[in-house]
Amino acid sequence: MKKILITGFDPFGGESINPAFEAVKLLPDTIAGAQVIKLEVPTVFGKGPQKTIDAIEEYKPDYVLCIGQAGGRSQLTPEFVGINYVQARIPDNEGNQPMNQPLVEGAPQAYFATIPVHAMVEKIKANGIPASVSYTAGTYVCNAMLYCVMHALYTKYPNVKGGFMHVPFATEQTVNQPAGTPGMNLKDIAKGIQAAVEAILENEEDIQIVGGETH
Repeated sequence: MKKILITGFDPFGGESINPAFEAVKLLPDTIAGAQVIKLEVPTVFGKGPQKTIDAIEEYKPDYVLCIGQAGGRSQLTPEFVGINYVQARIPDNEGNQPMNQPLVEGAPQAYFATIPVHAMVEKIKANGIPASVSYTAGTYVCNAMLYCVMHALYTKYPNVKGGFMHVPFATEQTVNQPAGTPGMNLKDIAKGIQAAVEAILENEEDIQIVGGETH
């Protein structure tokens, strides 16, 4: 049986919940015949990625999909690339606020996700959930997770495919946000994540679709 490790962050930035792990908890224990391993990780530079890498060593999954919150986005957004750079606008959950420095000294400037991000988007949309490929994972803990996990996969676990996907605020998080702040029902977020996992399992190679940005 194939195995996929799916991680989600704990709440940060003053929020009482994080839709990342709240949605992961709603996933079934098997998707398309694959075992789903669910893991909550701390929103802390270094510790979040390391807990994920430790779980890769322990469970030996075939795939890793890390989930994070992107407040302000209205879609589920699989990330195309992680960069070797950190610029923390706010401290993490342990007060760390690294600025203008690499995540891994001497490592490549970027790593591309090895899961089929375009196929994931098409599968999520086919299930009635808004989605698009993102070409920037930011410069905070989510990008750190993507980059550091991919560094581990490229250098230590080459047979494991991995990547990261951002999800919007849960609807209840938008109650005290400015009017028009996007939000999504947790069940719909979970439905989108499940569709993304199905696409990962169904597509050994990514599909070719028209996409990208013009700005």
